Amino acid sequence: MISFDDAFRRQLHELFVWRRDVRRFRTDPLPDGSIERLIEIACLSPSVGLSQPWRFVIVDDAARRRAVIDDFKTCNAEALRSYSGERAAKYAALKLSGLEEAPGHLAVFAEKSDQIGSGLGRATMPETSEYSVVAAICSMWLAARAEGIGLGWVSILNPGRVRDILEIPDGWKFIGYLCIGYPQAECDRPELEQAKWESRRGPGEFTIRR
Repeated sequence: MISFDDAFRRQLHELFVWRRDVRRFRTDPLPDGSIERLIEIACLSPSVGLSQPWRFVIVDDAARRRAVIDDFKTCNAEALRSYSGERAAKYAALKLSGLEEAPGHLAVFAEKSDQIGSGLGRATMPETSEYSVVAAICSMWLAARAEGIGLGWVSILNPGRVRDILEIPDGWKFIGYLCIGYPQAECDRPELEQAKWESRRGPGEFTIRR
């Protein structure tokens, strides 16, 4: 039986503390096989009914990357128009993607129609397929941070346009677009907290007993 000692648990806690949603990347290329290795770790994640619904698309093609960047700019401009006054000014000052600098682009989807797992656990909550993919992304995020690699999750995108750009099979639901590369800097506080957009709250604020 494998056991984990106090030193390991302390280091694991530090890994959680220092994981960041990275927006500011260096342009240095990643070592060959880095993204594939992170995908291998993501595939060790739990999934409902062992359905393994995650589907990964490594985006190397420059034209497709540019199309995703253009879609981000369109969606970001639309999001900015939903704010006004001081909040709009703060939003405009935020850097919300590292798409142009990050050497690695990875799109992640959920395959909801596949028969792997024979539907176990999904009859009453079919959305657990998507939850399983999110869990895989979180595993990848922590594994990347342990290697000094940054990961940024871009959500300001039109899912339909991303599917068209990447020519994705029918039945795959877009979950997230990830920028992957070495961060310009490391910090134990979220960038949005540093920018005074929002503050991190304590767990007591989100926990109740029944």
